[in-house]
Amino acid sequence: MKPSLPYDFSTLSIWHRTTRSFPYLHSNHLADVPASAKYLIIGSGISGVLTAWNLVESGIKGDDILIIEAREAVSGASARNAGHIRPDAFRGFPGYTAFHGPEQARKILENERGVLDDIKEFVHVHNIDCDFNLTTTFEVCFSEKFVTEAADALEAYKRAGGDVTQVKFYKGDEAKARTRVAGTLCAYEWTAASNHPGKLVQWILNDAISKGVKLWTHCPVTKVVKHRSTGDQFRWDVHTPRGIVATETVIHCTNAYAAYLVPELSHFITPNRAQSHAFIPRHSLSGENTLKSTMALRYDVGSFFSVNPLRNGTIIFGGTGIRSLSENPEGPSGFMNTFDDTTYSELIAENAKREFNDLSREPQAVPLRHGEGLDHVWTGIIGMTPDSVPLVGPIEGLEGQWICAAFNGHGMAGIFRCAPGLVKLIFGKPWHDTGLPECFQISKERIERFKEPTESSL
Repeated sequence: MKPSLPYDFSTLSIWHRTTRSFPYLHSNHLADVPASAKYLIIGSGISGVLTAWNLVESGIKGDDILIIEAREAVSGASARNAGHIRPDAFRGFPGYTAFHGPEQARKILENERGVLDDIKEFVHVHNIDCDFNLTTTFEVCFSEKFVTEAADALEAYKRAGGDVTQVKFYKGDEAKARTRVAGTLCAYEWTAASNHPGKLVQWILNDAISKGVKLWTHCPVTKVVKHRSTGDQFRWDVHTPRGIVATETVIHCTNAYAAYLVPELSHFITPNRAQSHAFIPRHSLSGENTLKSTMALRYDVGSFFSVNPLRNGTIIFGGTGIRSLSENPEGPSGFMNTFDDTTYSELIAENAKREFNDLSREPQAVPLRHGEGLDHVWTGIIGMTPDSVPLVGPIEGLEGQWICAAFNGHGMAGIFRCAPGLVKLIFGKPWHDTGLPECFQISKERIERFKEPTESSL
């Protein structure tokens, strides 16, 4: 697809709607940008603000760091997800293995499990009010095909040395009883969490700003070019509608939008629009009946719903919104390939309502009270890569430009190690010191591997 900047007038997520008083939401939205900055970060989502925060923690003066955001602060995927912090315990292992081999696949899953621990500690140490809830999650299997594939994935991960000691397995009536979902054939359970991602990212951004980091909002970066003068230390000119910033270091934290400023990624990053729904439960899922665990309801590969019960009782539904891929005219993956997050799919919303009704098992003859049922719908853009892992590191051929983007819908399960890892690389540390899987590292060879051959090369 042709790369794009973020759309104006995007939908507001439930996280956006409940944090409208954030004082830096529209920071410097009318001011011209500074003439220069030592470190310039593009994007104010969790990867951008956590990179800024770690730069300050590593000794960089806050005044040397500028964050530029195309829309309001924390307006992208970080505050548009379903609120999960859900490490993959085993299910993605075969897919990762196909691209990266079993050792890297194991490292990817281990990294996600470590990220959950890191976020838990970060929230505790800093006493962050972000509705963090350490709980468990269920992988709920509805089809025999998925039952087989899940079992095969677990065994493959175990053979590769993966730790599955925390994964519990239930089948038949026990699976139905523990998940409280009719039709469950089997289920797996492991540790996960949920949180208010908007509050978490805003806390990090607020703390960074209190230490001198500067933020410009409603100020899209339109291009990054070689610095106009050779007589000083700056390497890049960052163009915006409100002026040009000269900088030594550009850090792209733009997720699905990264190819707009780095065109060589245009074939590598695909935008997928994901959709989430907030439901206010009726009697059967409220009070003492409130769900305690998050879930993924798996009907088939690529056909699923995610379920996240919040502390206040609201239940967030995400996923493809379909039980069968044949139900979805908008694409075989259940997601639409678009940068447009200004609207949502009525079809997916209706399917989510049906699924929520099935989950609640309330008598359909009893009407909803005003305020019950579907409360809000929103969309967000996921950055997908053909090898299913993010891009982290220095951009070859563009010295002084770095990237931390394209998280394949697993940003909350990865960024808390990717951003600190990137900062280590910026300070000249070797990749080994980041602790990240080697397959996350951006390289020309990795990017070119998935480029379609031109006619002249055939």
